[in-house]
Amino acid sequence: MSADNPRSDALLPVRNLWNSVKCSRDRVRDGEPNESSGAFSLSNFWEIMNEAVKSVSQEATKLSVMFSKPPLPSEEGCVKIAQSVQKSVLTLTTVYFWLPKSQGVTLRKLLRDATAQVLDDLAQLLQALLSSPGGSLSQEQLMSTGGVWAACDRFNQLPKDNRSAVLSVVASCVGLVKDALEEMEQALAEAQDPFGDVLDDEDDDDEGNQDTHWSEADRLLIAQCQGLMKASGASLRRLCSAVRNNSTLETEDNITQLDDLADAAREISPSVDDLALSLYPPVERSAVEMSVSLYRSLLRHAGTRDEFRRAPRSLDQSQHDVICHSVMNGITRTRCGFYRCGRSLVTKNRCVKWCVC
Repeated sequence: MSADNPRSDALLPVRNLWNSVKCSRDRVRDGEPNESSGAFSLSNFWEIMNEAVKSVSQEATKLSVMFSKPPLPSEEGCVKIAQSVQKSVLTLTTVYFWLPKSQGVTLRKLLRDATAQVLDDLAQLLQALLSSPGGSLSQEQLMSTGGVWAACDRFNQLPKDNRSAVLSVVASCVGLVKDALEEMEQALAEAQDPFGDVLDDEDDDDEGNQDTHWSEADRLLIAQCQGLMKASGASLRRLCSAVRNNSTLETEDNITQLDDLADAAREISPSVDDLALSLYPPVERSAVEMSVSLYRSLLRHAGTRDEFRRAPRSLDQSQHDVICHSVMNGITRTRCGFYRCGRSLVTKNRCVKWCVC
């Protein structure tokens, strides 16, 4: 076999390494952490983890340099570099599994994603090396090597405890809600027909296509839903303040409560996306109603947490109920003359001139 395909034999250790790295990546994604007995030092953990990541980056560089120009490494050279890379991968995955859930599920999720990304990019580098002809330096190899470096460098920006991890999650959700609101405001401001740039003129009849245009009733409902989106952003910002100023990491219960807040933030953000999508023509009133109901339940869940209740009040629960009730009423029927402006709201049986804009 060596006489027939010596290159294939020489690359066999690299191919085996490629399969091993993919298995390690999958194990990181799906595996459970080791249970910690006794005190656990996060500072020591991060010191060892950073060294492990640095080692993977260095080994990936050596590997790429070996295959950057002909001749190809010998079979012995391939075995040696494959063993060295495999050792660094084993160290990285072992250290990752040291972090127990008791230090925070949110922190561990971020670390899991970062570790899996390093291994995924390393697997892509190995695949590029196996597919490149004659050991020449290909564009794919350059990009894959850079991908490993970038994935390793991201560890420097990772949160180092669960409070910081939850803050990063909530902050990213604030950005997503802001993007959804800006997208809706832009669609309202640009044209009567939000799909005008993707449909031909001949697709519309003289009276206009009701499936691609907002009616006046739709626009009134959208104005109220925009208030709900702004309220969502205010709630998430308040959540950031709650975590930053009121949370502690003294007990496992404190850490678990932080994880619950992160889960609530993750659910609020897509609920706003769903609400925004349901508002594009033709407006599905049932979908809007479902999104509003889900948002209200998620907000109430977050509001039960001690950290949230002690935060400075940017928008309290009763005000959120007013907004949600107003939108729900607007879906079924208009009972109040104030709806004409799309800003004033109704709560129970009385009208209130109050606006969240």
